[in-house]
Amino acid sequence: MTIQQRKEKGAALIEEMMGSQAAADTRAAWRKISPDFESYIVEFLAGEIWSRPSLDLKSRSLVTIAALAAMGRPRALDLNIRMALKNGASREEITETLLQIAPYAGFPAAWEALATLDQVRGQTG
Repeated sequence: MTIQQRKEKGAALIEEMMGSQAAADTRAAWRKISPDFESYIVEFLAGEIWSRPSLDLKSRSLVTIAALAAMGRPRALDLNIRMALKNGASREEITETLLQIAPYAGFPAAWEALATLDQVRGQTG
């Protein structure tokens, strides 16, 4: 697959996982910070990694949420919780994912992540 094909595939996937307006706004924010950063996310992260066929988007979302919570990355965690909900993960599945990491990543990490989920829940209904 060419770089251009990965960019197109990545852009379509980001839009699918975020919705048109949220994808456009998020990509614009990434471009404002660094056009290269936005390009890497679209072409590599979405177009290559998230587009691999062996895991469905819901599973990828839950794995990503676990990793981001363990690393204490609240901004990316918030975004990925929103995408997980669009990818078919239920709030209960996200909660269970975060409870599962508590003994491995630490209860404070799980607590912060559960608080982020609660905040997203309050904003999305």
